[in-house]
Amino acid sequence: MNKPYDLILWGATGFTGRLVAEYLAGQIGRTARPFRWALAGRSQAKLEAVRQSLARIHPDAAGLPLLLGDSLDRASMDALAAQARVVCSTVGPFLRYGTPLVAACATQGTDYCDITGETPWIRQNIDAFHTTAVSSGARIVHCCGYDSIPSDLGTLMVQTHAQETFGRPAQTVKHLIGPTRGGFSGGTVASMLNLLEQAESDRTIRRALANPFSLTPDGKSPHGRRVSDQTGPRYDPDFGRWTAPFIMAQINSRIVHRSNALLDYAYGRSFDYHEAMRMSSGTRGRIRATAFSLGIGAITALGSLGPLRRLLQKTLLPAPGEGPSRETRESGYFRTTLLGLVPAADGQPAARIRGVVAGEQDPGYGETAKMLGESALCLALDADLPTRGGILTPAAGMGMPLVARLRAAGMTFRVETVEK
Repeated sequence: MNKPYDLILWGATGFTGRLVAEYLAGQIGRTARPFRWALAGRSQAKLEAVRQSLARIHPDAAGLPLLLGDSLDRASMDALAAQARVVCSTVGPFLRYGTPLVAACATQGTDYCDITGETPWIRQNIDAFHTTAVSSGARIVHCCGYDSIPSDLGTLMVQTHAQETFGRPAQTVKHLIGPTRGGFSGGTVASMLNLLEQAESDRTIRRALANPFSLTPDGKSPHGRRVSDQTGPRYDPDFGRWTAPFIMAQINSRIVHRSNALLDYAYGRSFDYHEAMRMSSGTRGRIRATAFSLGIGAITALGSLGPLRRLLQKTLLPAPGEGPSRETRESGYFRTTLLGLVPAADGQPAARIRGVVAGEQDPGYGETAKMLGESALCLALDADLPTRGGILTPAAGMGMPLVARLRAAGMTFRVETVEK
């Protein structure tokens, strides 16, 4: 079926949606073939204002079609999905607003990508729509922003290097986050607080949040060992420094393990993945790691209590449609380091692989807009993608072609074998 658009950006009038729209407008005339796209949202007036601003980036954007819809109306989302090869969504919290659109795309064979980090919602989609999406061929790809592309594609990059160089995967991948300047987007914080609110009354969500394998097909560890997220300061001898819990590890680790399962356990059934915040070595590093751990614990505890959660929502979240200035976004950056540990086997010695994933803008806004925009273009334009449908991950749904796109867009994806 020939659809009128390659790509529809749903949520184009929100703060992150506008950044993605600006990124896509900047790609007009730069892609291997032209792409037909449209802006979509709830308000005609706001969409017109966004379109007018995009015309200053590229004059062709002045003629962008504008589509109206309602996130909670399935018929409206069916109509939207019917018009595009790919729908790219920034409308969250996704647990509250995202299900009708995912259902529509899965049913109609329309590819989809978003920036959710809400793992219980992803689990719901796996249970409800994975089989449908497999049948229709729809690639439903969640977590295409700062959570979880650096973790998911970084691990894929390390494991691809391991297989090509040593003929076997790394049994363990450790991932340290930092240094970083910039923060989580308002949407990410809102989604986290919304999850804590849902978990307050839903035991299933609480269990999913605590299980690193909650997104694998059966929700269980393939190797049977008990694994839990890091909750306190920890010294890592392989990196030679202290580490602290990284709040987004509760998202990223689940995506990495789902990728392994979807890739037929290409990383191995005994694969372990650890993610944490990078601190320094010595006493100073231990103090910082302890302080950071206490802070994360306090925010999580406060977010679990209704009145205090509402206070956090008022104090931590920007107003709808608002976010940091362009100067603040462009002065940000992030860098993460991965270490793949390849075990000895068949007379071959053990080996170490180091990967680096980095970006030159605020990770929660500027780099997330780039990651989501390139994910949408990858699904819409690239022919060399895995030919599978389902509820997927960036690594399983797009893989190394997306790594190549992000490199070309200015992100760092570097991998090498290192001495012990």
